[in-house]
Amino acid sequence: MKARRKIFVCGRVQGVGFRPHVYRLANRYGLTGQVKNTGSGVAIEVQGSQAAFGKFLEALRSEAPPLARITSVSVEEAAFLPETVFAIVSSHSGGHGDTLIAPDAATCVDCLRELFDPADRRYLYPFINCTNCGPRFTILRRVPYDRPNTSMAAFPMCRDCRAEYDDPLSRRFHAQANACWKCGPQLTLMDAKADVVVGDPLDRAIEFLRAGRIVAIKGLGGFHLSVDATNAVAIATLRRRKRRFEKPLAVMVPDLLHAEQFCLVSPEDRATLVSVERAIVLMHARGDSRLPNTIAPGIPDLGIFLPYTPVHHLIFARGNFAALVMTSANLSEEPICIDNDEATARLRGVADLFLVHNRDILLRCDDSVVRSIQGRTTVLRRSRGYVPTPVRLKAELPPVLAVGGELKNAVCMTKGREAFLGQHIGDLENLAAYRSFEESMSHLQDILEWKPTAIAHDLHSGYLSTGWALKQKDVQIVAVQHHHAHVASCMAENHLTGPVIGVVLDGTGYGTDGHVWGGEVLVADFDGFRRAAHLEYVSMPGGAQAVQEPWRMAVAHLHHAGVNRLDAAIPFLEGVSVHQMKVVRRMVECRIRSPLTSSCGRLFDAVAALIGLRTKVNFEAQAAIELEACCSDGIDIDKYRFAIKEDECFEIGTGLLFEQIVDDLKRGVSRETISRRFHQGLTSTLADVVLRISRETGVEQVCLSGGCFLNKPLRVGLEGSLRRRGLSVHTQSQVPCGDGGLSLGQAAIAAHRVLRSGGH
Repeated sequence: MKARRKIFVCGRVQGVGFRPHVYRLANRYGLTGQVKNTGSGVAIEVQGSQAAFGKFLEALRSEAPPLARITSVSVEEAAFLPETVFAIVSSHSGGHGDTLIAPDAATCVDCLRELFDPADRRYLYPFINCTNCGPRFTILRRVPYDRPNTSMAAFPMCRDCRAEYDDPLSRRFHAQANACWKCGPQLTLMDAKADVVVGDPLDRAIEFLRAGRIVAIKGLGGFHLSVDATNAVAIATLRRRKRRFEKPLAVMVPDLLHAEQFCLVSPEDRATLVSVERAIVLMHARGDSRLPNTIAPGIPDLGIFLPYTPVHHLIFARGNFAALVMTSANLSEEPICIDNDEATARLRGVADLFLVHNRDILLRCDDSVVRSIQGRTTVLRRSRGYVPTPVRLKAELPPVLAVGGELKNAVCMTKGREAFLGQHIGDLENLAAYRSFEESMSHLQDILEWKPTAIAHDLHSGYLSTGWALKQKDVQIVAVQHHHAHVASCMAENHLTGPVIGVVLDGTGYGTDGHVWGGEVLVADFDGFRRAAHLEYVSMPGGAQAVQEPWRMAVAHLHHAGVNRLDAAIPFLEGVSVHQMKVVRRMVECRIRSPLTSSCGRLFDAVAALIGLRTKVNFEAQAAIELEACCSDGIDIDKYRFAIKEDECFEIGTGLLFEQIVDDLKRGVSRETISRRFHQGLTSTLADVVLRISRETGVEQVCLSGGCFLNKPLRVGLEGSLRRRGLSVHTQSQVPCGDGGLSLGQAAIAAHRVLRSGGH
């Protein structure tokens, strides 16, 4: 018996080839009816047998296009109509804010096959794309996602492209970035003076890369600075000009085979490398890698990713490179360049050549970074390929804008049961970054067609993001404590309501007592928190200067531990003058420019400096990363002990720790062993404290958050120890556990405050 049904599909179902997908399925199963886009998704009407409808509905999800993301499917009965065909009909007008926009996606297999097919009309065309791949978010000016609302509006389609665009059975049906050699964007190579270089742009760029020159290459979300990754001299030049002296550089390789030549690639890493997101994947470097150690000095991991634009594929295919450094095209601490004129002006003196194109990038979007931890792919930096895909929430929340923190900034907007995080902005420490922050918020609000009822910000009054929030009018302003936001971020991602025990370990966060927090155990839910334990306070001599010079934290911890007589067994003394030592000791003793901190990040710095790894850092968390890198495997029965002071709030003392480290240094114990004993001692102590709090409170759900949990030995050790003791442990994978995920927690807390006050 035949029947008619209406199906409504919500999610990322526009601009991804979903209507042709529906059309093909309907014809496959002999169904009549229609499909159209609406302001909130895709509306389908199908008519036919019950058996055919069942198969259609199953395939609707299971065979969905690669970029589609279905969040809900609803079905209702409809009146039978006399019809004989299935048709794609004109879209319904109205709002589009409920339709999800697809992120930028790596070039698909079909387009790659055409790219290298001499018989194809797009043979070697550097901007080939279809509904399954190519630019999306970074070329979108406003919704709906139609060509006139993108930077492709400047390129009217030729007759052949228009025919594909209008053909429901074509892979390029309504592909908004559809283009070819005749009608689409083109490449140009310019020199440092912005003069056009004669010859084929790609061939000449490859020629310069082979000669060891630095080429700025325009991609999807911005420019890369590129050099041959096997050329140590070129890498040194790039570092000097960019003023990025030791921070690791990302490396692009042509395929999985080359990735496996340079790194130990797990099954999870392999899947991530070839995914449409094409994130940079941090993996352990092989000992026999041919790449210079100057790519990631002092660090055993390499950041590897595969080509994700046709230009990348063409460079590797025609240049036969084994690997290329592809680092963000900016000077240190500045946002990535996206405009041709901006790039040639800001990067003059850095890049020798500029491989540009005339398709405008409308939004900065850095490469995303991920790492596999215990078989789970964890996002460290959420940007290109992931944004604006939302995080699904447990329940509907009122519309809230959260502005994040000062470091690794990313904003968040809640809408219904979804939280939309903006792309990675970076550190809000200059005007250019602040403008990028404002652009991100404005753009996200525009494509969501959304206005907030509340704005959440960090408790620290000195943050630029806080300053922006406090200037807004006619909206509720909510201040959220930094570490409470970290716990709430983990809760929101894992669909928890609380209470939970939140272990938050990071570098800095303004505490409710005015001190710098960072080694915290909180009992929390979305409505509030209680500080149940923390690392004991230690002076931070020089404030921010102690972050740049970890030896200062070592001096502070040694003074706190009562270790005042130092001898040659303490390695960091070699890099610190007697005068410097006296000055910093005096600062600690008299509390001169020495705020108190419970930061776990500063504790890692102190240990790293003490054992001679590093007295000064060139990038954030460098000392802690190197301390993790030298942590040897195995279980140490001589793990270090921490003193625990019992009170209403447990205080985890570090004095005993530093006494033990000094004793081991005097006995000639290796750095590797000291690092292992420190990591295992810290995880064991934290596990003991959490268990005691759990017994006292009856709370058995534990959330781990904060940037220190990017440290594998710490995260794996603590997670395993807590699970063995019967507790449920939750970590983050969709959203960074560091400050890049802070805004999600801020938004969740503020939204619950709005609900509690009777708002909607």
